[in-house]
Amino acid sequence: MFDYQFLIEVLVGGLLSGVMYSLVAIGFVLIYKTSGVLNFAQGAMLLFAALTFVSLVERGTPFALALLATLAIMVALGITIERAVLRPLINQPPITLFMATLGLSYVIEGAAQLLWGTQVHGLEIGVSDIPFDIAGVFISRFDLFAAAVAGSLVALFTLFFRYTRTGLAFRAVADDQFAALAVGLRLPRVWAAVWTAAGIVALVAGLLWGARLGVQFSLSLVVLKALPVLVLGGFDSITGAIVGGLLIGAIEKLAEVYVGPFFGGGIEAWAAYVVALALLLVRPSGLFGQKLVERV
Repeated sequence: MFDYQFLIEVLVGGLLSGVMYSLVAIGFVLIYKTSGVLNFAQGAMLLFAALTFVSLVERGTPFALALLATLAIMVALGITIERAVLRPLINQPPITLFMATLGLSYVIEGAAQLLWGTQVHGLEIGVSDIPFDIAGVFISRFDLFAAAVAGSLVALFTLFFRYTRTGLAFRAVADDQFAALAVGLRLPRVWAAVWTAAGIVALVAGLLWGARLGVQFSLSLVVLKALPVLVLGGFDSITGAIVGGLLIGAIEKLAEVYVGPFFGGGIEAWAAYVVALALLLVRPSGLFGQKLVERV
């Protein structure tokens, strides 16, 4: 007989894992939505945040103080990136901006190595990975905690962008940069706020991913996990990043458990890319992305 209880367990585990992917994808969306830049340095920012935090803690800094210090550093890093890299490249082709963020990712990784070294660090944030037993379904405590943190972060961003002046400016720039300029909005200030938000997202995602995988330089490759999420949900939609992350997480786990045995296993690493490629063929803008309409 088919084990429906096991199916639910696999599905829930996949959905909770997908929340972690969504965290990384949101950092991409924030930058892309306002400036059209595909920020490939998001993974390096994630690594830098996690490595800075764990290094401060290992040197005797109290947890709360290390968290605040890392937050301040990530805010400063986001503003510096906007002023030193993005602002001089305004009105340049998208490929130029993408290559700039690609080079920036190596600069950030090199800076992290110079500052904190190359050794692997264990990161404890006070949440055990002992599973809950809910009606026979085992659910990871850590995954539940990560989902709660991600949900809270999304709720805070939603309130910020909807009810504050900076948030309204962000939405205006996201809808039409030229119209935003026409009504007197200062794009550099908005972009600085967005890069600051991306730095905060990188900190949260870095701590969660670092606690799960360990803080090591391969952590920056988590950025590759976000690409299918962005393709599926849309590069300019925060809602798409969340839904896409949930779908990708569920697809990976279900494919590995129920389809993997027919291919000898190990398909979890690439199943999401197959789905993303298939969607690109029928809906290039993603499920929630804005369709580009050109008049000729």
